[in-house]
Amino acid sequence: MAECCLVRGRELAQALGSVHRAPSQLASLSLAHCSSLKPRPELEHQASGTKDPCPEPQGPSLLMLRALQELDLTACSKLTDASLAKVLQFPQLRQLSLSLLPELTDKGLVAVARGCPSLEHLALSHCSHVSDKGWAQAASSWPRLQHLNLSSCSQLTEQTLDAIGQACRQLRVLDVTMCPGINMAAVRHFQAQLPQVSCVQSRFVGGADLTLTL
Repeated sequence: MAECCLVRGRELAQALGSVHRAPSQLASLSLAHCSSLKPRPELEHQASGTKDPCPEPQGPSLLMLRALQELDLTACSKLTDASLAKVLQFPQLRQLSLSLLPELTDKGLVAVARGCPSLEHLALSHCSHVSDKGWAQAASSWPRLQHLNLSSCSQLTEQTLDAIGQACRQLRVLDVTMCPGINMAAVRHFQAQLPQVSCVQSRFVGGADLTLTL
C-alpha cells in the first residue's frame, strides 16, 4: 500500500480486521509515504496513560496483526511518539522502517524498542530528533539487530556507536552516512569493537564538505 496518500488510519484498521474476527496472518505491510496516516486523539490519550505493555485492541487496530514481521512506515510524516508507542507492539516483528519521521524523538524510539524487541533490520534515516540519549536507553532492547540505518541523523555522536557496540553484538551492517556528529575515528573504533560487522557506510561523516569541485 506504499504511496497510497489518501489512506487514513481508521479506515486502514477497519480493512485489516477487527477484534471480532480471528487475527490476520499478514506478515508484511508497507505503508511508506502514506502521508494521510495520522494518530487519532484518543489513541494518543491511551498511549500516554496505559501501563499494559501489550494492550489488547478495543476496536479495529493494527495491534491485531500479531503475525506481522515486516512493517514500513517510511515518510508517514504525521505519526508521533504517542501513536507509535500505541501501535508498535509487535514482539515478532523482524524488520521496521521509521525513516523520514520528523516527529520521532527519543521517547518514541524507546517505546518502539520496548514494543518490538525482536528487530533484526531497522531504518531510522533522517530522524533528526533522535539523539544519543534515546539510543542509550533503546540499544539494550535490540540484541538481535543485524542491519541498522542511521544516515542523516544529525544529533547522533560516537556515544550512540558505543551504546550500539555494547548491546547489539549481532550487528552486521551499519549506515551512518552524513551524520555530522560522528567522525571517522569513532567509526574505526566501532569497527574494532565489533569486528564481525561486514559493512559500515560512513560517507560524509563528521560534517564533511559536500561541495563538488568540477
